[in-house]
Amino acid sequence: MNIEDRILQRKRRGERRRLLVDESALSPVWHPESPVGRGATIERLLDRLDPVFDGETPEDVYVHGPSGCGKSAVVTALFRHLSRHLSSPTNTIQTTTRSGSESGTTFAYVDVRTATSEFEFYHRLLDESTDESVPRRGLSTDELRGRIRKSLRTQSLVVALDHVDEVDPSLLEWLARERDEWSRDVSVVAVGRASPGGAPEAVSDAPTVEVPRYHRAEVTDILTSRTTAGLARDAVTHDQIRTLATWAEGDAHDSLAALLGTVDAALDDGATVVEEDHLRAGMDSVPRPCVSLGRVLALAENRQEVLRYLLELDESERSSVQKTADALASRSSLSASTIRRYLYELAEQDVVARVQADESNGAGRPPSRVEPRFPTRAFERLTAVETRTAN
Repeated sequence: MNIEDRILQRKRRGERRRLLVDESALSPVWHPESPVGRGATIERLLDRLDPVFDGETPEDVYVHGPSGCGKSAVVTALFRHLSRHLSSPTNTIQTTTRSGSESGTTFAYVDVRTATSEFEFYHRLLDESTDESVPRRGLSTDELRGRIRKSLRTQSLVVALDHVDEVDPSLLEWLARERDEWSRDVSVVAVGRASPGGAPEAVSDAPTVEVPRYHRAEVTDILTSRTTAGLARDAVTHDQIRTLATWAEGDAHDSLAALLGTVDAALDDGATVVEEDHLRAGMDSVPRPCVSLGRVLALAENRQEVLRYLLELDESERSSVQKTADALASRSSLSASTIRRYLYELAEQDVVARVQADESNGAGRPPSRVEPRFPTRAFERLTAVETRTAN
């Protein structure tokens, strides 16, 4: 008797009965090592960054394209590989008191949606530029700034700033002023949705790399790649994948959000394969248009808590902003007035929508019910995973 073979056979049989194999592979905010269908775009961006291979600092560049076209996937993957091949451990920005003398280039990726203060920006820049842990306590903004400036005496920096058109323009203006005080060249790869004419002023004159919307076949390939890694074999059919790809209309983010919602619906049913009603539930959980999950997950925890509770309310409890705030306050430690303020802020950010009622029972302006404008099932699933991990 070969015990090893028998154990492996039973293990494989158990995996066939399980729908979900690797949840991270299904997440719209996770990016693979090699983005599917974006080879030509990577080549164009490498052309712009080509001077780094000769030890020089390239010009700034603005990478732009519509939602869900793979901009973040391209930039994060490329910077990961550039850092691996062109930066040695001694060429990363120092985070301790020791000094380094070697010259080189440091590559860093910063999602500016999560770096809305000087301290957060410098902390994330350091955190992305070294393998060492950067403490959040015991360091001031001036100390972080000083470490970066010191390192730039001998190193150049290429920094990717993602989602630049989703934050206050003053962040880029501040960064432009900071660059003037740094002692070595710094190159910025800015990433956003706006066309060059509508780009933030700080990068409006930079050379551009346009990322086109995906074709349906490319979205199909992306979904196939993700389901192969994340789901059990034969858990989803090719026809179902094509249905999702057609529905998404070239938006990879929406297709992946709907896929994760589909899997969530199937898991709720205790199913081991995806059925058509699961697919419909997944697509229905993604509003069109919708805000990206990355933007929602970048919100402060108290805002995310409000959104999680919002999804528990029925339509009558969301019939006006005030009713919504009152209902949420009964579930949360936050006051109704604070929640009301959050709801208005979230509406300005397009995370929720205030949909005006068709009729009003009294005089004055009709009330506005509150509707989520983000992928609901995917958001609940991703934040539940984060909560389980934290605990």
